[in-house]
Amino acid sequence: MMTRRMMMKLGGSLLAVTSAGQGHAAEVFEITHTDEEWRTLLSPRQYAVLREENTEPAGSSPLNDEHRVGTFFCAGCDLALFSSDAKYDSGTGWPSFFQPLENAVATRADWGLLGKRTEVHCRRCGGHLGHVFGDGPAPTGKRYCMNGLALVFRAA
Repeated sequence: MMTRRMMMKLGGSLLAVTSAGQGHAAEVFEITHTDEEWRTLLSPRQYAVLREENTEPAGSSPLNDEHRVGTFFCAGCDLALFSSDAKYDSGTGWPSFFQPLENAVATRADWGLLGKRTEVHCRRCGGHLGHVFGDGPAPTGKRYCMNGLALVFRAA
């Protein structure tokens, strides 16, 4: 039987875990804008994903069906992030890649109700791209599960 004391401890632990991922250490990025500037540069849906770390609905991105040769860029700062050579169908409903381009992304711990994940963001503007998991294909074994709203594709 769960006592009141146990419930309070559990509630405090959940609050600590969910709060841990919200306040990231002050990171400095090459490209910075005020929130007002970001809202002018991005659509409301892009802003929610890139700046507020939201997730688009699974299966909603047209980039899931993008199979041409080319490059995927950050929708926030236009940094080249992923080659189409690294894209694959993970079956998750989000554009997935087994590796980013060199010096394109950075990661940090992302704590939530489901535990710890690894958040992926643009190393130049800090825009939230998605998460990386260890269940991808060879040669890396990684699955970079990205929000299509955070990306812009350009055919080669």
